[in-house]
Amino acid sequence: MEGSSVKAERPTVEPAASDFPRLREFGGIWSPEAIEEIHEKADLGRYQIRGQATKRKDFPSFDDLVFVPSGLSRVALEGYRERCDTQVVIGEGRVKRPLVLERPIMIAGMSFGALSVNAKRALGMAATRCGISTCTGEGGMHPEERKYSSKLVYQYLPSRYGLTPYDLRKADMIEIVVSQGAKPGTGGILLGLKVSDEVAEMRTLPKGVDQRSPCRHPDWLGADDLPVKLEQLREATDYAIPISVKVGASRTYDDVRLAARGGVDAVVFDGAEAGTAASPKIQLDHAGVPTVAAVGEAAEALRDLGMKEEVKLIVGGGIKNGADAAKCIALGADAVYIGSAVIIALNCHRPLYVDDYARLGTTPYECCHCHTGLCPVGITTQLPKLVARLDPEEAADRVTNFLNAMTMEIQLFARSCGKKHVNDLDGNDLRALTHDISLMTGVPMVGLNGRVPAWRKF
Repeated sequence: MEGSSVKAERPTVEPAASDFPRLREFGGIWSPEAIEEIHEKADLGRYQIRGQATKRKDFPSFDDLVFVPSGLSRVALEGYRERCDTQVVIGEGRVKRPLVLERPIMIAGMSFGALSVNAKRALGMAATRCGISTCTGEGGMHPEERKYSSKLVYQYLPSRYGLTPYDLRKADMIEIVVSQGAKPGTGGILLGLKVSDEVAEMRTLPKGVDQRSPCRHPDWLGADDLPVKLEQLREATDYAIPISVKVGASRTYDDVRLAARGGVDAVVFDGAEAGTAASPKIQLDHAGVPTVAAVGEAAEALRDLGMKEEVKLIVGGGIKNGADAAKCIALGADAVYIGSAVIIALNCHRPLYVDDYARLGTTPYECCHCHTGLCPVGITTQLPKLVARLDPEEAADRVTNFLNAMTMEIQLFARSCGKKHVNDLDGNDLRALTHDISLMTGVPMVGLNGRVPAWRKF
């Protein structure tokens, strides 16, 4: 009618930026993705939360390094006749019961709550077959995890969820968590749909309520309190097992020095590419130091203290295969932590139950909805119908196969460089493909005849 005001109706389902293929031509500050993110914040009034890791494509990575294997100047190891050892021992000569890893790989901390009980069972079975450790993550020690994991690391977190002295004494190593690479400086997040009856009971939380963990330990304010906490934990465990400290890679050199001088048996850190079941999206992309840049800095800190052989360095964050792990070891790590890779080996992103991915508004290979508790393949959920989709035995077989393949890849590079133990790899076995990665790691550029920057000697 003329003169009347008619309010245009908003579409029930708005198309996303990805539905307009031509928009890929538009970049700059106001890209379609940036605009869509502002629209979402304007609608919801909060920052976005999601799972997985950073989606940034401009981070430096281990792919910017290459090995320089043997030739005339160095003799390679014969793969079928000469051994290449992989064992790593944490706490040797320091505690009664050191943690012996048959390979330089550890499964990172992922809690029951973030993961389903079937996922925890499968990871425990696979780790036991391979002679490596799993980790409780935040939320306490689930009985099934202890049953299936022959070597279990117990995380001691600011939240104290599920903490009991009895479980501390059942552990094979204690990991004091200060921060993590996916969300350094903040606490954990577990949304209400994943806080089932069992999760709520373990964490002493109300069922179905969003959980946000504190970002620092309630009984200590900084590094000066760390030796006191270490002594308390050593007393509680009869000085029997090793203790590590975990930090997100940020002020890496100082953090590693403080932890080592505090008396830990190992230092663990996550780079900025580390994964998570739930984190503020903006923090995933804009906080922390890339893993490849932090490894050498951490190793240098231990060398400067004269403690490189005494204190083990465990590194995680975006490590996806044996090449990444071998390069990490060559830069100074003793072992690597892997989380996202073993989750993918369980079946994450596999194109099963595609209709359920569609209902989440995503597809296999790009899903990052771990935080929702609606995982189509039964890994990051507590809903019984979805949990049942993950068969622990079959999943354990897949993870075992992946760990075996990854170990063979690490040995492949060590053998090709003439090393009888994978931990004999060092920076002299690497060359950098870019000036940036050379400056970050101290590894010489290709074509410089192996000249090492003056500031760095491996």
